[in-house]
Amino acid sequence: MPHLLIVEDEVIIRTALKRLLETNGYEVSEAGSVSEAVAGHAIEQLDLIISDLKLPGAPGTDLISKSGDTPVLIMTSYASLQSAIDSMKLGAVDYIAKPFDHDDMLETIEKILIEKEAQGIESSHAPTQISGLAKSDKETLNVPKLVGSCKAMRAVYNIVKKAAPTDCNMLIHGETGTGKELIARAIHQFSLRTHKPLLTINCAAIPESLIESELFGYEKGAFTGANTSRIGIIEAADEGTLFLDEIGELPLEAQARLLRFLQEGEIRRIGSVTTQHVNVRVITATHRDLKTASQQGSFRQDLYYRLNVIQIDLPPLRDRGKDILEIANAALARLCKKMNRPPAHFTPQAIQSLTTYQWPGNIREMENVIERAVILAESEEISHDLLAIDLELVDLNALLDTSSEEEKPLASVIKSHDEEGLSLEDYFQKFILENQDNMSETALAQKLGISRKSLWERRQRLGIPRSKAKTSKPTVTS
Repeated sequence: MPHLLIVEDEVIIRTALKRLLETNGYEVSEAGSVSEAVAGHAIEQLDLIISDLKLPGAPGTDLISKSGDTPVLIMTSYASLQSAIDSMKLGAVDYIAKPFDHDDMLETIEKILIEKEAQGIESSHAPTQISGLAKSDKETLNVPKLVGSCKAMRAVYNIVKKAAPTDCNMLIHGETGTGKELIARAIHQFSLRTHKPLLTINCAAIPESLIESELFGYEKGAFTGANTSRIGIIEAADEGTLFLDEIGELPLEAQARLLRFLQEGEIRRIGSVTTQHVNVRVITATHRDLKTASQQGSFRQDLYYRLNVIQIDLPPLRDRGKDILEIANAALARLCKKMNRPPAHFTPQAIQSLTTYQWPGNIREMENVIERAVILAESEEISHDLLAIDLELVDLNALLDTSSEEEKPLASVIKSHDEEGLSLEDYFQKFILENQDNMSETALAQKLGISRKSLWERRQRLGIPRSKAKTSKPTVTS
């Protein structure tokens, strides 16, 4: 059983985290400061130290130099990139921002312990370890939340297995919510850089005016407000892996600087006249078609070819067949555990909905839907009603086969007009406009097989006003 030490001066947080970790099978000790941790525990013999950054007496990063080979995970209330970079530069194995999600904490710990165990294997044997594990490609990639073994995902696992031990740049392409960051973590985990940091930055989440300073850092006085020098995330990832999510949103000027870094292996902080060499493996991800973007001039073509040495195409959830239910069951088990609920299961009707819905938001959307259902459930059954899946996006043939009588009208009505070549949205609008003068809202909703609330919401979304004949006030005559 892994032995963990929590160093946190706030008793409530420390107790809650201790309970979470013990519930998940860890032996946990605790301390309220760096001095208490060093005096009261053999910290070099622990499997992991989880420490708050801001502690009375000395910062949590002081434990890094005292812990020997024991990795230190830093918790910080200051969820800024700078505090993370500073901690990683000092030798922290990773960081997590408070308040943290329980799943994120558990996944981070599991990843660290897996990487720590991997360090016990000499690097010359690492590729054999990666490619020689037994049974299936999926089982080779023991990454939290990575579930499924459909044909498309087996191809993904195979590429990861072969490419991870190399230092080649990799581009992960897939719709939003398909798990691109999980694949990036798998690549890092099974690379020869696994004992070094994996740093992530979302290019779409940082203002265009700040993206270059975040990537490359800056010198004191480089611009107004630069009161101190600051290293960038590329420099902080030296010897490790850098994951650039949503790379398609990177401004053209920053693309040029990134290209030079990839070509020369050198960076120059903003305001500096000197360059410095860094050794970083770059993994990027996007939901955009970068090849088309490069042909249209919105993304540099030379950068595209630099990044796209090996491309991984993640399939959307709707194309993953039996994986859909496997992913749903795994998410349900994890969420029940997270919320301290007894194990739950989906009803047959809920399974029908899960496997026929198109999931435009992919795995992220599914997890949100299931989380909501677990919160609202009053028993161990997760029903179709609790999932509250929008029927507009459910396959019509599957919907007609469902056991729910109240769901059949909408599918039947639309199916009968399918030959008109209308989309579901178009048909919904056409049906409402043609019938609202002669039918009440209740009758319209019943005909479509939806609730009045759903009818109202769809009216708002599509901009369909109520019929004037229905909404105008009666004229009062004397």
